[in-house]
Amino acid sequence: MKLAGRMARIGSESAFETAARARALEATGRSVIHLEIGEPDFDTPANVRAAAQRALDDGWTHYGPFLGLPALREAIAADATARKGFPVSPDRVAVVPGGKPVMFFALLALAEAGDEVVYPDPGFPIYDSMVRYVGAAPRPYRIMQEHDFRVDLDELEALLTPRTRLLIINSPANPTGGVFTRSDIERIGELVMRFPDLTVLADEIYGRIVHDGEHVSIASLPGLPERTIVLDGFSKTYAMTGWRMGYAILPEPLVEPFGKLIINSVSCVSSFSQVAAVEALTGPQDEVEVMVAEFRARRDMVVELLNRIPGIDCALPAGAFYVFPRVSGTGLGGAEFATRLLDEAGVCVLSGGSFGAAGADHVRISYANSRENLAIAAERIDGFVRGLPG
Repeated sequence: MKLAGRMARIGSESAFETAARARALEATGRSVIHLEIGEPDFDTPANVRAAAQRALDDGWTHYGPFLGLPALREAIAADATARKGFPVSPDRVAVVPGGKPVMFFALLALAEAGDEVVYPDPGFPIYDSMVRYVGAAPRPYRIMQEHDFRVDLDELEALLTPRTRLLIINSPANPTGGVFTRSDIERIGELVMRFPDLTVLADEIYGRIVHDGEHVSIASLPGLPERTIVLDGFSKTYAMTGWRMGYAILPEPLVEPFGKLIINSVSCVSSFSQVAAVEALTGPQDEVEVMVAEFRARRDMVVELLNRIPGIDCALPAGAFYVFPRVSGTGLGGAEFATRLLDEAGVCVLSGGSFGAAGADHVRISYANSRENLAIAAERIDGFVRGLPG
């Protein structure tokens, strides 16, 4: 079968492929500790599950409005206004199945062949994949451990040109756990305002999982709400990865284009899931706070254990639930380290290079697993590294 040429430009997300390889290894009887998938190991809060069950019983099983149920758009607007620091109107909210459609729709709506898109390296692999798929010119900016996994503002400034149509920022970040400071965000905002045709895609999916510092939305700065697409959702904060619930807060000119793209692709998000999402935002937040506190404790434990291992240098991430240790001191690059660690020690992590060239000397470890398993994984990593030649 002859495929369209554009299919050669589309990438993938290595976490799912690596997880499949790890499960195949488990099927042979091997013990594997999974530290590869970026999803909370907590259950969706009970009140949210109960709301979905009630919604099903009440008949919320039919098509809903393509931009989302009014009650959910109102709840998102109220929550975002309170948490993100800028007024959000419900008519600027679009509900979609997960965060990825926001990325794809933004690129489809704004970027044409030859337009430049600037995005983090290392960064979520779908940024690079979708930029290339739509035919835009990829312009990655490096996120380096030497800079606390924050943006080098001078490098970013040099990358932005009048041909840059979209700037993607992600804080707290996947895969590094880095968090941009308020001064970082303010300087980025100043750079954006120099280019009238430049729009920001602010990926804030980890915005409530902050361990040190604060989360600052670039859309809270003067003049930026009309220049920013805010991506957020329920997957990480409420442990709702399988529910596929995301949303965009949009500048007014993008509401209609996003609506057309939703109609032409997914029609709408399941109605009973949206009813449950209203409960997630408006109901008790205790379980979210417990989860974030547990992630912080795990972070501290994992960083301490990894830094005891010779050849591994693990910075303390400020947010999300990942560490991104440099492993080149072991004599291995990130890709070989991750492959051999799974095969020889039964610990599944991701190669840092799968998130971009700047991550080649690193691996990403998700600490969304129990403290017991994390401690066992650290022991296995230590044994694997000490068994390497030299």
